[in-house]
Amino acid sequence: MARNGSCCPPMDLLRSEEMNLVQLIVPVESAHDSISYLGQLGLLQFKDLNADKSPFQRTYANQAGSFFSLARSDAAAHQREIEETSYVGEGSMDSPLLLEQEMLTEPSKQARLGFISGLVPKAKAIQFERILFRATRGNMFLKQSAVEQPVTDPVSGEKVEKIVFVIFYSGERARTKVMKICEVFGANRYPFPEEFSKQRKMIGEVSGRLAELQSTVDAGIRHRDNVLTTIGYQFEQWNLLVRTEKAVYNTLNMLSIDVTRKCLVAEGWCPVFAKNQVQDALHRATVDSNSQVGTIFQVLYTKEAPPTYFRTNKFTTAFQEIVDAYGVAKYQEANPGVFTIVTFPFLFAVMFGDWGHGICLLLASLWLIFRERKLGSQKLGDIMEMAFGGRYVIFMMAIFSIYCGLIYNEFFSVPFNIFGPSAYACRDSSCRDAYSTGLIKVREAYPFGVDPVWHGSRTELPFLNSLKMKLSILLGVTQMNLGIIMSYFNANFFHNPLNIWYQFVPQIIFLNSLFGYLSLLIIIKWCTGSQADLYHVMIYMFLSPTDELGENKLFWGQRNVQMMLLLLALVAVPWMLLPRPLLLKRQHDQRLQGRAYGILASSDADSFDMDHDLDSEHEEFDFSEIFVHQMIHTIEFVLGAVSNTASYLRLWALSLAHAELSTVFYEKVLLLAWGYNNIFILIIGFIVFAFATIGVLLVMETLSAFLHALRLHWVEFQNKFYEGDGYKFQPFSFAFLVDEDD
Repeated sequence: MARNGSCCPPMDLLRSEEMNLVQLIVPVESAHDSISYLGQLGLLQFKDLNADKSPFQRTYANQAGSFFSLARSDAAAHQREIEETSYVGEGSMDSPLLLEQEMLTEPSKQARLGFISGLVPKAKAIQFERILFRATRGNMFLKQSAVEQPVTDPVSGEKVEKIVFVIFYSGERARTKVMKICEVFGANRYPFPEEFSKQRKMIGEVSGRLAELQSTVDAGIRHRDNVLTTIGYQFEQWNLLVRTEKAVYNTLNMLSIDVTRKCLVAEGWCPVFAKNQVQDALHRATVDSNSQVGTIFQVLYTKEAPPTYFRTNKFTTAFQEIVDAYGVAKYQEANPGVFTIVTFPFLFAVMFGDWGHGICLLLASLWLIFRERKLGSQKLGDIMEMAFGGRYVIFMMAIFSIYCGLIYNEFFSVPFNIFGPSAYACRDSSCRDAYSTGLIKVREAYPFGVDPVWHGSRTELPFLNSLKMKLSILLGVTQMNLGIIMSYFNANFFHNPLNIWYQFVPQIIFLNSLFGYLSLLIIIKWCTGSQADLYHVMIYMFLSPTDELGENKLFWGQRNVQMMLLLLALVAVPWMLLPRPLLLKRQHDQRLQGRAYGILASSDADSFDMDHDLDSEHEEFDFSEIFVHQMIHTIEFVLGAVSNTASYLRLWALSLAHAELSTVFYEKVLLLAWGYNNIFILIIGFIVFAFATIGVLLVMETLSAFLHALRLHWVEFQNKFYEGDGYKFQPFSFAFLVDEDD
């Protein structure tokens, strides 16, 4: 039902939206409009009621096929390039075949030359030239050129590759021989007058016809360009319309048809808050299609698992995708995405803590956010597309990196006295023994973060190692406890008391008896300033729990507390392993016994269904399989409690590696170049420092910390409560057609 009495409830990421399986009985005359309006609404996921039929046996197979072909032809027309070819002759049409100055020589030296022109098949060209040369004994001149495109033969009517030729000869006898040879080789002769006046006249006529044809072709090209330009403005709209119609008919093919009542039956999943909107869309379709009968909308009751639907926005979508990459949440299961919004960028920042690098990430993310409207409409590369999709994740990682960088007091590995003076000072004015004897405390502790005096001191590495390692354990135990607590909320929501008493309770006891106790010792040691060795305490808690702790004692009664916690941890293991399978078997037996004496069914069909359900449940329950599964789950949790806690030490390792790399680049590149007192070397050193910082620390280290934070969420956190075996809610929506590639 709708919350707060509104049609659109506020976003709730902890539990997926409540879903209903609905049935629509749609009259045939309003079916198309109904599906179109539901596609515009995008809040109904249709079920395929014709899954047993082939695509060609469905009701609207012909319509869907025609729109599919039309969509493919539109795409081909949009991508096809119009190629134009034009033949350009070697000479001008105004030039005569024989130069006039050659014919105006002295009359005594003039020779009467004749010529014959035509076409001959290209395959016979060599033999044709050889026979002409032999028949005339070389007293002829042959000029030939290949025709670019095949020519239709006037005799056979087929397209044949030919060459155009012109033969010059002298004398009537040579003319006769040439004519016979042309006839033998099947050459197509074309008459051309020998007089220059007639030649010029014919050339003028041909040139005029060519000019007319060229003007006609130019006019056709201009008309074609105008038509294509007009179509180009509307192509995307037409293409979207075709794809929309294709989607409508594909959806109609998923509906079953009742021929007797002239209606279509549809089933699908709909969020509870969207029922009124769906009914309004169906009512508008009935009115617009002038249908006399309205669509019947009714809710069906089923045991089928509904799809999972979270109402996300542009900020939370990327975090939800991180969770969905592991597995889609089961219906109404607690969603880790709520916590991922904070814990994911925070764990990233613990490994990446440097507020100088965080500012660089912040500027990059703000650039992506402020230009999101422009970048969202462009075609980006794979890497840029991934960065743009996670712009808000990068923004949160940058904010937390600045926060953790301020705690670590590192700005490109350089400390600053931002929150006040250091709490330590040198023993004398010369500070000669600062790195050998050490410093003395002269005032209150540094108010926020690490005191800047630790950086560069001889105890910097041991101090920061101890600090970051203990922080990693505290953060890891806290997040794992959060995961176990979420398993309680899941069990309580699904009314499963067995999971509460025989999974949640022993798991929370086992984890905190060991590593919760270790976290408590870390906090006590910090608060009291004790020199106790926590490694010794934890090891001998198992090896010699009754021995005295001596100088490793942190509080009164510690030995008794450790013995009690060790006993609880040992009891928690069989507590997780044995009761749950036995109680499940007992419940199954009671259910079978209760149904055997249950109320008689109202009809034979109901009786058959009850017996069928009874048999199916009896076959599905396998005690040995459940016991083995519980044993695997218990072993996995016990061993995972140790390995997962150790896995969180990656926070310490990567933070240390990031800080040391930053220090190396600063001291061995930038400061080294600064020491030469040479502007040229300083510029080169700054360029190398900038590229090393961007390439290694801002790209490679960012990717490394991102992947490690991803692993901590998927393996160490989500496996405590998250099953992730659901499936996404995929409504029929025209909005998905915009980014869809056919």
